[in-house]
Amino acid sequence: MERDDLVVLAVDDDKINLMLLRSLLAKSEIVIEVIEVMNGQEAIRQLKGRDDIDVVLLDIIMPIMGGLETIQVVRADENMKQVPIIVLTTDETKKEEALELGANDFLTKPINKTDLIAKMKSVVI
Repeated sequence: MERDDLVVLAVDDDKINLMLLRSLLAKSEIVIEVIEVMNGQEAIRQLKGRDDIDVVLLDIIMPIMGGLETIQVVRADENMKQVPIIVLTTDETKKEEALELGANDFLTKPINKTDLIAKMKSVVI
């Protein structure tokens, strides 16, 4: 069964990347809400405050709290650890480390809408 009511948490310190993600996801038929935050600390706050987030799209290189640290915090928390995380980054060298820390999948920027939607479907179902 395919879901068409996903709530997505987009985490990126670049406003343009967040706008692009929102635009891509708005055109998809599976997303009903995109929550945008600019660092890992804000992402953790959202995940702790809401239990309806279906998937996290996470940048790696961010100020305050980066993506790798965010993955560690989420995976260590009993209430958040089941939330799927897809890492979106320009830094291919971090892929293995992100997956070892518990990311569910990985996409290299620039993001292709078809790839993104396919990966989201694969981790959420």
